[in-house]
Amino acid sequence: MCAMDIQKGKLELQTGKGYKVYQHSDHHRLYHIEFDREVIDTFIEDLKDISDEQLEYIPYQRLMMADKLVELAGEEFVYTIRNILHDRKTGGFTVGLQGRTTNDQDYVKFSTALTHLVGVPNFDAMSGKYYARFTVKHTDESDSYLRQAYRTFTLHTDGTYVDEPTDWLLMMKFEEENAVGGRSRLLHLDDWEEMEHFYHHPLAKYKFTYKAPASKNVSEDIFRQTFYEHHNGPCICFIDQFVYPETIEQAKYLKDLSVSMENSAATVGVDLPEGDLIMLNNRFWLHGREAFEKDANLHRELLRQRGRFAE
Repeated sequence: MCAMDIQKGKLELQTGKGYKVYQHSDHHRLYHIEFDREVIDTFIEDLKDISDEQLEYIPYQRLMMADKLVELAGEEFVYTIRNILHDRKTGGFTVGLQGRTTNDQDYVKFSTALTHLVGVPNFDAMSGKYYARFTVKHTDESDSYLRQAYRTFTLHTDGTYVDEPTDWLLMMKFEEENAVGGRSRLLHLDDWEEMEHFYHHPLAKYKFTYKAPASKNVSEDIFRQTFYEHHNGPCICFIDQFVYPETIEQAKYLKDLSVSMENSAATVGVDLPEGDLIMLNNRFWLHGREAFEKDANLHRELLRQRGRFAE
């Protein structure tokens, strides 16, 4: 399948072997992929004897998840999702298991299949695995906004404090209860009204120091430019929580940048049902989370994978 074009906010339907691609209902730059039920059911049934423990301990099993999805959806599906993620005009899609299972091991297998079709996940030091699972609930004593339900999780890119490429990001919703609010907040760099101002600022390519909090299990300092070019387009690396400016001027630049993105009309909330995931190009998409409404019984569990594209 060739790279897909967005024309006047509408997507011409793309049909492959056992799947269809639609315009996403919440964001004009995103796509939504739906598999035929038979594809999902066969994927689950054929891999039922593989545990998430095996995926953790035996790396080649992760690629076997990807191979099963290729068998069921065809090589064209691989080209489709790679083209979407690399395409500057889009760079993201959602897809899910459509209620055919609520088994968390099926969720791990499905997300693993997708990530290994586009590249290689990074080691996630927070969990000690190639993926991380974490919960958001009413009370929290963590050292970052990741698990703090009642704060707006400000727009950022992933991988700012690790010394390896983070080209793409996958987030999957496992389950949630008593959750009102908490939508994903997304901003495509090319839609940000003030991007040119901050991109051409004298501090745009200054290498700021990034330090991770203790919960991330990463001790070394990393030095990152806020803006850089990749494939002839501007890209961004930023998170307000972990960047350490050295002067008032630097602090003002970073604060103004964050405030501008948070207030951008192009920052859009996107709903993600249970069993669905979103994959984004981490170089030109920023993501965050709306605050939840307070509820003592709030519970949400998510899975994260992030990594580099295949050569």
